[in-house]
Amino acid sequence: MARYTGPVCRLCRAEQKKLMLKGKRCMSDKCPINKKRPAPGKDPKARIGKRSEYGTQLREKQKIKRMYGMLERQFRLTFERAQRMSGVTGENLIRLLESRLDSVVYRMRFAMSRSQARQLVQHGHIYVNGKKVDIPSYQVRPGSVIEVRERSKRLTLVQDALSEISKSGTMPWVSVDVDAVKGTFMQYPMRNEVTDLADVKEQLVVELYSK
Repeated sequence: MARYTGPVCRLCRAEQKKLMLKGKRCMSDKCPINKKRPAPGKDPKARIGKRSEYGTQLREKQKIKRMYGMLERQFRLTFERAQRMSGVTGENLIRLLESRLDSVVYRMRFAMSRSQARQLVQHGHIYVNGKKVDIPSYQVRPGSVIEVRERSKRLTLVQDALSEISKSGTMPWVSVDVDAVKGTFMQYPMRNEVTDLADVKEQLVVELYSK
């Protein structure tokens, strides 16, 4: 599967927002957003000005796509699926993104970032309802039990991530048994429950793709 392999901090600088792509580094003083580093490019000041409607919509799409670690084709296919579902397309899009297996593993605090979660899934460390699933885009259904493989539960990566639960907790649509290193995806999230996307305007993505 194709994926972005360049410097991820550059993506945060481009959006001038923490996309939480590098786990602990994003919460440290090393984060370029904390250092108030400018957007990448030879002369970022020359690009400062009022954005066009298209430019605003494009930036919002790029921000969401990068937060979930997806390339254009996969993101577009997810949007088209959201469009075919009943209900509000933008909210359906967020629901589909949050029910991806790599997102669920990240929300259960088995990994510090979605890229780490994707790596855990691809390397066969994650089981869904007792069966190994190594596809990060696998759509998790409500009631599914997600667990880390028995011999992988003591991985430093997993234990470091689980230690964050005591500080920040988990999202309301998942429940986690820290001792057993397993959790349940209880329900699809409501839009207002996804608090770290409070400033995301998914409707702009709908308008962009509807042109």
